Amino acid sequence: MDNNLFQSKYRIPSARADWHDYKNGMYFTTICTKDRECYFGNIANGEMRMTKIGLFAQEQLQNITNHYSYVEVPLWVVMPNHIHLVASMHSDNVHGPSVCRDAINRVSTVGGITGLNNPMLTNSLGAVIRGFKARVTHFARANFIHFAWQPRFHDRIIRNTDELNHIAEYIVTNVAKWEFDKFYQPS
Repeated sequence: MDNNLFQSKYRIPSARADWHDYKNGMYFTTICTKDRECYFGNIANGEMRMTKIGLFAQEQLQNITNHYSYVEVPLWVVMPNHIHLVASMHSDNVHGPSVCRDAINRVSTVGGITGLNNPMLTNSLGAVIRGFKARVTHFARANFIHFAWQPRFHDRIIRNTDELNHIAEYIVTNVAKWEFDKFYQPS
């Protein structure tokens, strides 16, 4: 495609920090459902009561390292219409791109049309979130569950221990403070 066709007129600027490679470090990440619809469950009496898809999403978060050896998710919360998580990336410990069979697309992630330029081979936070969202979406479709994600996701680079502690407290108390959450939708 001709890169000069629209002279970058319609290009959306990246929200990514150009000084950071997003392959290492810790990130506070929020992933929302489309239109903030409460697909994952509801909160009653201070407890999150998950739907089938909410339970599946939680299971995928628990097992994310099985799919991506370069990331750990030590802390997360599944809320009715969004998920918060802390992702610890350490892709320097991985030699080369993660080579595995992509069960979601049922194709090898090595080769194919994009070859080694496949964005799923970047060992980045984006690849992890993209794979997680794809697995949840695939589960929903296979189980005839109406479901959709909001495009993209929000992340913040965690810069120090104080920031990490503040984020951890926010995640741990998120269910109890649901009515004050900016994503709150009454049940």
